[in-house]
Amino acid sequence: MADENPPPPPKPAAPVPPEPTADPDTKSAADPAPTPVPTPPMSAAGDATAAAPKPAAPAAAAAPAAAKPPAPPPAAATAKPADEGVSRRSFMSWALPVGWVAFSAACTSSLVATARFMFPNVLFEPPQSFKAGFPGEYNVGEVDVRWKDAFSVWIVREADGFYAIIAVCTHLGCSPNWLPAENKFKCPCHGSGFYRTGVNFEGPAPRPLERARIVLSDDGQILVDKSVKFQEEKGEWTKPEAFLKG
Repeated sequence: MADENPPPPPKPAAPVPPEPTADPDTKSAADPAPTPVPTPPMSAAGDATAAAPKPAAPAAAAAPAAAKPPAPPPAAATAKPADEGVSRRSFMSWALPVGWVAFSAACTSSLVATARFMFPNVLFEPPQSFKAGFPGEYNVGEVDVRWKDAFSVWIVREADGFYAIIAVCTHLGCSPNWLPAENKFKCPCHGSGFYRTGVNFEGPAPRPLERARIVLSDDGQILVDKSVKFQEEKGEWTKPEAFLKG
């Protein structure tokens, strides 16, 4: 039995909207179509949800990440403290030994100075007074030189007595020599000359030689005392102890 209900008629095709024509003043035909922005969902009251679009956040976070490549310079800067640490260690490696050596040297020098203070310099000089034998041991008119090396004194005997001449030049303190052939004292330093009496007559010596105290001791020997001196220019040669009569 044939179906009494006929099939429904076909639905008409939906009309195709015309494509929008691009404006030649603003966009060219090669520009891609704009990406449609999704419309935020509507709430029950009909308002759009106020949530901000978060897809842009990764792009913002990518900017600091892109700035990290210049970080190596701080790594190079951190190498300076390491170098400074090495230099400090090397400094201490030689500074400590040098410091100990300097300290030891200072202590040693202090000990040496202290020991030197405990043993001061002593100038050993011959005695200022001595006995020169008996008067009969000397010849008249002669200069006796036996005491020159030991006591720096000449003893001269004249017809009326004795006098002792100190063997020190009055110019610069040199030691003159007795020259019997010339009958004078002659200084080898600057050529000063003195008579047998000690009076200067040539060279730069400004005054006569000095005389020493000469007397007879209790035992009859000649006693010479260099600590007591007599100068001719002061008129002291005429004093009793400047000349021993006999």
